[in-house]
Amino acid sequence: MGAAIWLIDSAAEYAVEGVNQVMWRKLEPRADWHIALAITTVLRVVYTGVAAAAAVFLHPDARSIHSNVLTGNLPAPGGWHYALLGIWQRFDTLWYLRIAEHGYDLPAGVVFYPLYPWLIRSLSGLTGPLPAALLISTVAAFFYFWGLLRLVENHVHSEFPNAQPLRTVMLAAVWPASFFFFAGYTEALAVALIVWCIGWARDQRWALAAACAFAAGLTRSVGTLVIVPLAIMAWGAPRRARWPIVIAPLGTLGYWFWLQRTGRVSVAAAYRTYWDTEVASPWTTLWLAIRSLVERFDSLVMISLVALIFFFVAGVAARRRMRIEDRCFSAAVIVHLLLRLCWPPLLGAPRYLLPVYPAYLTMGKWAEEMQRTRFVFLCATLFAFNLIWMLAFLNWSLVL
Repeated sequence: MGAAIWLIDSAAEYAVEGVNQVMWRKLEPRADWHIALAITTVLRVVYTGVAAAAAVFLHPDARSIHSNVLTGNLPAPGGWHYALLGIWQRFDTLWYLRIAEHGYDLPAGVVFYPLYPWLIRSLSGLTGPLPAALLISTVAAFFYFWGLLRLVENHVHSEFPNAQPLRTVMLAAVWPASFFFFAGYTEALAVALIVWCIGWARDQRWALAAACAFAAGLTRSVGTLVIVPLAIMAWGAPRRARWPIVIAPLGTLGYWFWLQRTGRVSVAAAYRTYWDTEVASPWTTLWLAIRSLVERFDSLVMISLVALIFFFVAGVAARRRMRIEDRCFSAAVIVHLLLRLCWPPLLGAPRYLLPVYPAYLTMGKWAEEMQRTRFVFLCATLFAFNLIWMLAFLNWSLVL
C-alpha cells in the first residue's frame, strides 16, 4: 500500500509538471477539440498506468470482493491483461457488462439504464465487452471536456468576459471522483450529453438539444433532469422552434414503459427491494446524515456533506449573474441526490454531484485571478485526492 501511495504522489507530481509545461504553452492557442483531446489522452494514459501499477501492489480482501454481486467470475489477478483491463472490473461495471451480455435477466439490474449497455454490446464484437466499456467512457469524456469548453467560450464569456475556459475544464478534469469518467461507468456519457444539450439549446438548435436530452434520459436517472434547464430555455424561444423538446423526456419514459410492459420490476421498487434505497424527503436525508455524523464520526458522510455544501454554493448560490437554468439544474441534481435515502446517508455523493456543470463554471470564475503557480498546485492537490480515491475504488473499498 505504501508503494501505491508513492505511485499516486509521483503521478500527481507528473501532472503538475505536465500542466505547467504543456497546458499554457501549447494548449491555450489550440482549438477547443484539440484541448479536449489532449486532456483526455493524458488522463487515459495516466489512469491506465496508475491502475496497471496498482494491480501489482493491491491485494483486496476477498470478503470485500465477494460481498458484492456478480463477482463470481472475476479474472484472476496477474498478467498484463488484468493490469490493463481486468482491474477495472469493479462494482457497477460488472452490472453494465452483465446487461450488455444477458439483458435485464436479474431484477436488480433495472436501476442501470440501457443506453450504455447497448453501446457496449454494439462494440463488443470488435473489442470485447470491457474494452468497449472503457472506450465508450473515454470518448464520452472527450466530448464532455469539449462541450464544457464550448459552453465557457460561447456563452459564459457573455456573462464574464475574462473567463478562462482552460482553467474551468482543468478543474473539472482533476476534481476528486472524476476518475469515474474513465472507468466502466456512465458518468462521462451522462455529463457529455448534458453539456452538449445545454450548448445546443443556447445555440437555438433545439432538435440536437432534444436528442441529447433523450439520450441522457436513457443513460442514468440524473440525465433526465436536463429537461429542467431545457424547458426553461425553450420557454422564451419561438413556438415553432421549440417543438422538438417534446421528445426530450421520452427516453426515460420509454424505458419505464418498457419495464412495465415486459412485466419487470420498476426502478423505484428495485432500489427499495435490492439496493436498500428508499425515496425520502430531502430534509430527512440531510438530517439523518448530520445526525449520523454527530453520533459517530464517519469520514464518508463528512466528505459527502462537504461536497454537497460546496456544490450547492458553487452551483446555485455563488454567482449573481448565473443563468436561471443553471441554478435550477444544479438544484435539481442536489434534490435528486437527497431523495435517495441509503446507509450511510449520502453514500456516493461526490460521484453523483459530478453532473453539476455550473459549479465548474463558478470555480473557473474563482480561479481566473489566481496566479498560475497556485492554480497548478490546486489542480495537483485535487488530482492527488482523485488518485487516492481511485486506488480505494480499485481495492474494492466502497468510498464513493
